[in-house]
Amino acid sequence: MTTMRCFHLTGFGRALVPVDKPMPAPVGSEVLLKVLAAGVCHSDLHISDGSIDLGNNEVVSFESRCNFPFTPGHETSGEVVAVGPDAEGVSIGDKCLVCSWIGCGACSFCQQDQEHLCTNSRFLGVNRDGGYADHVVVPHPRYLIDLGGIDPVSAAPLACSGLTTYSALKKGGPRALLEPVVVIGAGGLGLMAVNILSIMGGKGAVVLEIDAQKRQAALECGALAAIDPTLPDADQQIRRAVGGPIHFVLDLVGSGQTAAQGFRLLDRGGRLLVVGMFGGAMSLSVPLLAIRSATIQGSYIGSPQELRELIALIQNTRMPIVPIDRRRLEDANAALKDLRDGRVVGRVVMIP
Repeated sequence: MTTMRCFHLTGFGRALVPVDKPMPAPVGSEVLLKVLAAGVCHSDLHISDGSIDLGNNEVVSFESRCNFPFTPGHETSGEVVAVGPDAEGVSIGDKCLVCSWIGCGACSFCQQDQEHLCTNSRFLGVNRDGGYADHVVVPHPRYLIDLGGIDPVSAAPLACSGLTTYSALKKGGPRALLEPVVVIGAGGLGLMAVNILSIMGGKGAVVLEIDAQKRQAALECGALAAIDPTLPDADQQIRRAVGGPIHFVLDLVGSGQTAAQGFRLLDRGGRLLVVGMFGGAMSLSVPLLAIRSATIQGSYIGSPQELRELIALIQNTRMPIVPIDRRRLEDANAALKDLRDGRVVGRVVMIP
């Protein structure tokens, strides 16, 4: 094979364009993988739009981070088909999950294995070509995690939605496992969070979700309860379902409304962890932060080490039971549109 097929984003707000280009030959420590599966993440919509709403008429732009054209996709699993002369510890035929969170390698974050926080990042699917393709180049074997028999299609979302929720739940500390957690949102992240909490040995999750179909999906994934947060007595229903003080709320939507509700639900010593980036601003009572000894914290993706931890945990327990909508790579634009329109339950994974 002398060419590869990929889908290029040529500008913000534009549809993806299918492109055939020469098959790359890995050099140095690079590894070439045949893509087996590429997850479709809500962050791909933010990247396609080019910005995130910060609220108060402010936005953060991706303009300085994206060089067009490029191939999106940061949830990728693949099979090693070629290696550079300096690539060690990986063999042709290995089936791997790709860690897309690649930093500069020199800053303090990178030196502490916190490459996802690097301010000069080289993320696959953002700063360099990602997995919306039939082949992808990974710069070094250390960003590959052997799947060890895990289904590559089901595994692809672990690179982002799995890692993101695992890292967030770890930040909740012991109470995240000893008491029920309130999870806001039952999209791909929310359903993953319910599963990963169970795999980690937690007491379970009470899920808040406005969409009835997604509430049902949360229950099928093992949620203790799934509640419409817009109901007049929603807060009372949530407290009854938790059955005690609320000490940990995980906001996987990240709107002004959801963050405000999450903070309102916290009891003394509670923690609100915001992961989602739907957009907007929240208003809160500053004295209540002190009175409740509350913590509001953000969590962004997770580290390469945490991804390795997650895969090892799953290999020793079970795969998360999250609905997977398998589609062809050629349907990438339709998949993104369905995600934008709220028609996806679980996760879309494209197969070249």
